[in-house]
Amino acid sequence: MIDHFASHENGLHPASEKSACPVCAALDSLVHGELSSGSSPLLWPGRLPPQRDQQAARPRQTIFQPGETLDGMQIVCDGWAARVSRLTDGRRQILSFVLPGDLVSTRALFAGSLNFYLEAITAVRYASYRRAEFIAKLAAEPNLIKALIRINLAEKDEADRLAADLGRRRAEERLARLFLQLMARLEIRGLVRDQSFALPLRQQHIADATGLTPVHVNRVIGALRGDGLIELAHGVLKVANLAQLRRLADLN
Repeated sequence: MIDHFASHENGLHPASEKSACPVCAALDSLVHGELSSGSSPLLWPGRLPPQRDQQAARPRQTIFQPGETLDGMQIVCDGWAARVSRLTDGRRQILSFVLPGDLVSTRALFAGSLNFYLEAITAVRYASYRRAEFIAKLAAEPNLIKALIRINLAEKDEADRLAADLGRRRAEERLARLFLQLMARLEIRGLVRDQSFALPLRQQHIADATGLTPVHVNRVIGALRGDGLIELAHGVLKVANLAQLRRLADLN
């Protein structure tokens, strides 16, 4: 089951649609979309090996740790999670966000472990596919190999963009790029309406993703609102001036 959003008095609200296979429903929503970082095109229903029982995680729960042995490939069915690097003094860097239908990482299939923490932002449901069965599927389905290569390259591109953003871009540019990237990924899933989408991130999440402090994030969001570029209320973000936000993000 994948969360969809309908009109509501305060913007949007989740309205679930039932499916015989929640993972397939999430993946199927990406089949005809362009590849976005973390997206999983070509992994459509009937092409995947049998999955294990789905598991659930609470908000703020650590789902996986670096080096933890993983027997297979994990895919998020519902909810938002984050790939996180933690420093010994407690500081954190969110490497990227994991949305419904995303693979946790292609690394899990080939290395058998992750090199980051996976943390639940909202309540999360995820499923695992057995490594041996997945590899057997790869041998029989060349398109799956192509999809995994593209996803792996997207993960590398995302890491490169993060390095450039943190090293050279101003705070306003970082937030603009983050909001536009999330909107593009959610749009593929059908979770954007009238340039509005649910944003279950706290200021600390945004700070950890952009290398800023929560106070600075609050100030930048206030400036973006004041300039008429975004509206943010009740957990819903609306891009009010897409062209100007894209110019600010240096995406034109």
